[in-house]
Amino acid sequence: MKLSDKKRLNILDAAEQLFFECGVEHATMDQIAKAAQASKRTVYNHFSTKDELFQAILTRMFEQLDDTQEIQFNVSLPIKSQLRKIAQQEVELLTSERFLRIAKITFMQMLQQPSLAKSIANNEFGCMRYLGAFLQYANEAKKLQIDDIDFAAKQFVFALKGFIFYPILYGFETHSSLNITDIIEKNITAFLAQYQAS
Repeated sequence: MKLSDKKRLNILDAAEQLFFECGVEHATMDQIAKAAQASKRTVYNHFSTKDELFQAILTRMFEQLDDTQEIQFNVSLPIKSQLRKIAQQEVELLTSERFLRIAKITFMQMLQQPSLAKSIANNEFGCMRYLGAFLQYANEAKKLQIDDIDFAAKQFVFALKGFIFYPILYGFETHSSLNITDIIEKNITAFLAQYQAS
């Protein structure tokens, strides 16, 4: 790795830590330079503004989230067990320390920058990258009966976020205080009650 690339990485790491601790608004480029053990000029050579630096952190986050293994529909396996595997994978992502850390940084910034919400909503990560196709194949195989695939995919994921991700993010619950297995099972049961083909 070239020295300039290593410096850039150090700046991103330092900025992410400071944004997490102080919020994007309160972290300064001086603080970021000091934490990255770089000159302020070096920081500005890589990132001309703090907003540009924040966007680079978001881009890196989405790139790191993009390695989620795609689960493809298998007609020979029970639909419930396949949905369970997708839900477990999604919950593992949503409750990971890295994801919660970035979510906290981002949510704080969205209050200052409402347009950011739309930008983030347009980025598909986790199972949302493939869940629509999975449900469509299950539909075609007559395992599910769904009229609006996009809505059903969001319904599946938003239920997990509502019962698991947001309570942990806001500090109402912890990973250990929630019965995650039970939540997943109940959500899948409700989903299949609505969409399983008769």
